[in-house]
Amino acid sequence: MTTGMLLISHVPKIAAGVAELIRQVAPDINLTTAGGTSSGEIGTDMDHILAAIDENKADELMVFYDLGSAKMNLDLATDFSEKPLIRYDVAFLEGAYSAAALLQSGVPRSEIEKQLAPLKIK
Repeated sequence: MTTGMLLISHVPKIAAGVAELIRQVAPDINLTTAGGTSSGEIGTDMDHILAAIDENKADELMVFYDLGSAKMNLDLATDFSEKPLIRYDVAFLEGAYSAAALLQSGVPRSEIEKQLAPLKIK
C-alpha cells in the first residue's frame, strides 16, 4: 500500500508554495493539492478536495489543512472517498513538511504520527 499526501489550503498560492517546498525534500511522494475553491477563489470546497484525492495515485493519503472550514470540507469529502484519508490536526506547513521528509525516508506512518504529536493544534 502506498501512502501519499494531500494539502488543503484556503489560498491556491499557499497550497502550491507548500507543495513546491515539500517536493524539494520529498520528490518521490505522491502529492496533490486542493488550494482554494473549484472556481479558484479563496476558500475550500468538497468537490475540489475530492478531485485532488482522485488525482493522487497513492492508496491512502495523509491529509494536512490550514483552517477549520478546510477540515469541515475534508470531513465531508471523506464520506465520498474510497481511499483511506488520515487527517492531521497539526501546524500546516511544519506538519506537512516533516511528514513528507520522513515518508520520503521510508519511515512508517505510525512513527511519523508519533513525531507529529508535538505539532498538534488543540
